[in-house]
Amino acid sequence: MLRRLALASLLANVGIVVTGGAVRLTGSGLGCPTWPRCTDGSYVVTPEMGVHGLIEFGNRLLTGVVGLLAVACVVAALLARPRRRALVGLSLLVFAGIPAQAALGGVTVLTGLNPWVVAAHFLLSMAVIAAAYALWRHTGEPDGPARAVVARPVRQLVGVVVAASAGVLVLGTVVTGSGPHAGDAAARRTGLDPQTISQLHADAVFLLVGVSIALWFALRAVAAPAPLVRASAVLVGIELAQGAVGFVQYVTGLPALVVAAHMAGACAVWLATLAVAARTRTRLPAAPAGQSTGGGGGAPASVTPPAGGTTPAGGTPPAGSGPSTIGSRAPEPVSGPARAGLRS
Repeated sequence: MLRRLALASLLANVGIVVTGGAVRLTGSGLGCPTWPRCTDGSYVVTPEMGVHGLIEFGNRLLTGVVGLLAVACVVAALLARPRRRALVGLSLLVFAGIPAQAALGGVTVLTGLNPWVVAAHFLLSMAVIAAAYALWRHTGEPDGPARAVVARPVRQLVGVVVAASAGVLVLGTVVTGSGPHAGDAAARRTGLDPQTISQLHADAVFLLVGVSIALWFALRAVAAPAPLVRASAVLVGIELAQGAVGFVQYVTGLPALVVAAHMAGACAVWLATLAVAARTRTRLPAAPAGQSTGGGGGAPASVTPPAGGTTPAGGTPPAGSGPSTIGSRAPEPVSGPARAGLRS
């Protein structure tokens, strides 16, 4: 049950990014000109507010759906038996992001769609999506310690990919704040040159695609697990498709439908990036109560010899436990006087 709810929560958080983009692209950002009310005298949209009011109010209603799904995940995590602390924590993190999003959305309206607040609103959505993805993924994993499936240099390259992906998202919001789709005709822009910012954003995309391709080659070179290699290939494919959409929207003058597709593609790139990062490690089953997992699947830190004084290979006998039978010579024969002493 929790896994299905977590997936629904993840999809809803992606969906509200797309509908939020629809609000901006249709010029409905101030369809409800105040917050938390829709107007000074009503919490709901009125007929006088027209289609823009309906679009903005519909997006606010979807926030309620996202919040209900987050609450359902928290309740399911608390009622699960055995209760898993990590799932409870992740579900609470997703839930905390919903009122934070709503409040920041209110600030967006009250500041007249300030482009920097709009950018922060979008980036907070990406953070909530990351938490929702982590919750969904962890519902399918055991609670044991994490174990890396690739060497540290490869994991560091994955970190570069994640950082580049996040950087592309940040620069994308700056491009949006400098472009024509402000969400309302009276909303101000950042004042930055759109062409210059778009070029900087494109350069960041080239960097992201380059390091993602390098990661794919590195994973194949080290014979990484097949799911991780596939995830990196999917990431490269989504990045190339997203880059093509971005190029089309730039050369065609930013038509609303293409911009909406580009926003959905941004979510897809971010999710594919998170999938690659998550597959760089696996989790072992949790050890039974009172037992250790041995440090994530490695050899135990110390070895106790069994009865008879024999030490397993690779272990070190404690002081006074007698010689090990592994790699040791046979005992020397007892001398004649000693034998006589033993018989007496």
